[in-house]
Amino acid sequence: MLDSSTTGQLTKILSASIANREIAGANFMVIKNGEEVFYHEDGLADLETGRPIARDSIFRLYSMSKPVTAAAVMLLLERGEIDLFDPVSRYIPGFRNQMVEKDGGLAAPEREVNLNDLLNMTSGLVYGGPGLAGQHTETLIQELGSRLHGENPMTTLEFADRLGQGPLAFEPGSSWQYGTSGDVLGAVVEAVSGKRYGEFLQTEIFGPLGMKDTGFWLTEEQRSRLAKTYQDDSESGLKLYSDSHLGINHQFDRVPAFESGGAGLASTIDDAAKFTTMLINNGRLNGVQLLKPRTVEYMTSAGLTPPQQKGFALWQSLCGHSYGNQMRIMTEPGQAGHIGSKGEYGWDGWLGAYFTNSPQDALTVLFMVQKKDAGTLPVTRKLRNIVFSGL
Repeated sequence: MLDSSTTGQLTKILSASIANREIAGANFMVIKNGEEVFYHEDGLADLETGRPIARDSIFRLYSMSKPVTAAAVMLLLERGEIDLFDPVSRYIPGFRNQMVEKDGGLAAPEREVNLNDLLNMTSGLVYGGPGLAGQHTETLIQELGSRLHGENPMTTLEFADRLGQGPLAFEPGSSWQYGTSGDVLGAVVEAVSGKRYGEFLQTEIFGPLGMKDTGFWLTEEQRSRLAKTYQDDSESGLKLYSDSHLGINHQFDRVPAFESGGAGLASTIDDAAKFTTMLINNGRLNGVQLLKPRTVEYMTSAGLTPPQQKGFALWQSLCGHSYGNQMRIMTEPGQAGHIGSKGEYGWDGWLGAYFTNSPQDALTVLFMVQKKDAGTLPVTRKLRNIVFSGL
């Protein structure tokens, strides 16, 4: 167990963040040597009704879905069903004859985007921005949202196919930029497996690991446990946020046509802990060997070349890190803006869901919260600094 001064600091800092109306509520977990050594919940899942955060509260993961998608791709990789140098166009026809932005115009790329580019965010696919690639993606995401509740919603494969028909922001493999690569990987898994992406995840990952509250949609009972999302209001308080950002149905009340490998899952802290524990245990959980140890070693290694690292270095809060297979990997702890260990890896989500695994310390930290534009919040770093400094 953590010592009493550490646990006291953790509960105090989380409570202060709620009192300051930075967040409405959250739960937090620390796992050491495979054993849960700390769990704490505080605040509200619903400010309007007063429903408190509970251990079984469900949170929208947004980009914390990405490492799950990387694990799905790793399953295909270790079975020999894909080669990471396969062009994406082999699986998604829209990626044929692609163009790249160059000198204000468009040109044929020097090579096609491949699966490795998607895993490492070196594909030239972006979420948005001023360039032609960014504009194409923004327009497509708007259409995805406008069709979300209509008669003809956009599917996982259509979204990926249409993405491929737009231009790339840079030559494949030449730089790094965060973007829609995870969504295309979900579509690739569909194309290779012949199953809907959600069905593949349920059969191959969630079922075997016992992740009963994780998926792209929720039953009525599960929706009663879904935490509300809040955003800052103009008076340093919190107000409700309920938009379906990035084409993700905010209410999770129906099976979506678009199952977003980059952002679409909802889960609990206990389910997330099953996934993270599987990774830190070299692919094994409760007698199930989901991924082979060498596969996990590959999945959790830094994947960027020096030129690609320059693009990643623009992300100031991730100084001291590299990137690989949809996750950050700490490479230089002294350069990071928080206490940590070399080889530590994980990711966060747009609404604040966060995990880190530190193999060197046999340690996992999980934090679940629902706050617009959160990513890694100051309170997240404060909590992990308390944990890591106390090791």
